[in-house]
Amino acid sequence: MLYLKFLAMHIKVQLQNRKSFIIMTIGQALMAFTGVFVVLVIMDPQQVVMGFNRHEVLVGAAVVMVSFSLAECFGRGFDTFPVLLSNGQFDRFMLRPQNIIYQIFTSTMDFTRLGRVLVALIVLFTSLQQVEISSYWLLISMIVSGMIVFVCLFIIYGALCFFTTESLEFMNILTDGAREFGKVPFSFYGKRILNFLTYVVPLACFQYYPMLVLLGKEGSSIYAYYPMFALVFILPSYGIWKVGIKHYRSTGS
Repeated sequence: MLYLKFLAMHIKVQLQNRKSFIIMTIGQALMAFTGVFVVLVIMDPQQVVMGFNRHEVLVGAAVVMVSFSLAECFGRGFDTFPVLLSNGQFDRFMLRPQNIIYQIFTSTMDFTRLGRVLVALIVLFTSLQQVEISSYWLLISMIVSGMIVFVCLFIIYGALCFFTTESLEFMNILTDGAREFGKVPFSFYGKRILNFLTYVVPLACFQYYPMLVLLGKEGSSIYAYYPMFALVFILPSYGIWKVGIKHYRSTGS
């Protein structure tokens, strides 16, 4: 499979300087730990906030962290997308017969982000020892759905760059910001924010709602299917990307 060849190539390239790779991976892990440390500090082990104790909050935080880190690891190409536009390299992508989104995904990968994934998984499995969950399959679907939602946000970010040719910092509110806000269940931020993260940007569809079912909280059993509803976000994301492509003007034109 061609994608696996690209994957192996990026791994080989990044391991050329192993010391640098290890240091950067450790740095990413430490950054992830600081986020977890905040939750550990502000919440006592027996404290319950809006129906969630500390271990349950950490489960939700870990889901968001794993999802975001995996998306950032394999979708790094869209993070550097403004550079492709400004230096004219995107023209090469347009000339190739392969799908453009596929090319961007395979152009850049950052495996140092796996340091964050490792910390998040440790936090997740440690927290799961203290709580009972209804289904591991639901937990996996939350992580996979979350990764797809973040990838869609990266694609939207890339599409908007067609109109500005510069990076759009406000999109970080929905990507890096969501990673930070996701340290606690999204319901903590109020009904309006929760509705926005449900019907506009479906971040709550893979974190808060299915977590109610996962942890046996009160709520409709249909919440277990919300990770699948979040996948509908692929359609508007791809639509925005297509509009951006039509707006693109080559640097040579």
